[in-house]
This record gives sequence, C-alpha cells and structure tokens, in this order.
Amino acid sequence: MKRLIPFAALLLLTACATAPLAIEGSRGFFWGFFDGAVAPIAFIISWFSDQVGIYGVPNSGGWYDFGFLLGLTSWAGGGEAARRRRRWN
Repeated sequence: MKRLIPFAALLLLTACATAPLAIEGSRGFFWGFFDGAVAPIAFIISWFSDQVGIYGVPNSGGWYDFGFLLGLTSWAGGGEAARRRRRWN
C-alpha cells in the first residue's frame, strides 16, 4: 500500500502536465513554479505528444524563470538536500 501512494501522486501530476505550448497572456512566477515542478513528467510526455510543452511561452521573463528553477529544484529536495550533504564537525 505504501508504494501505491507515490505512484498515485505521480499519476495525478501527469494529469497536470498537459499545458498547451502557447497560451494567451503571459505566465508569471506561480505558473513558472508549476511548470518547473511538472517539467520532468512533461519532458517524458513531450516525446510522444506535440501538444505538451515543458516551458511556457509567452511568459513574464525573469519571474517566470525564477519560479521555473524553484519548481525544478523541488524534485531534488531543494536546499534541504544540500544541507544534509554538508558535515558540521
């Protein structure tokens, strides 16, 4: 049962990864964060579908990029993973 929960969460995220390649208006920080969080899943889906994009265009520039990078680092544990690697003696 414990293995089913991460699989179900991953399946739920793939449902969110079907953002169109171009939308009207610009995408800001929070869309960038969301797109970064689902980017690994969207990357795999984009191999098989031309309707799925990894990076939202048009976007608001720097804030979208910042959110995208934060979303990508959420997969690796963000700053918490880097903090654990350091040893304080």
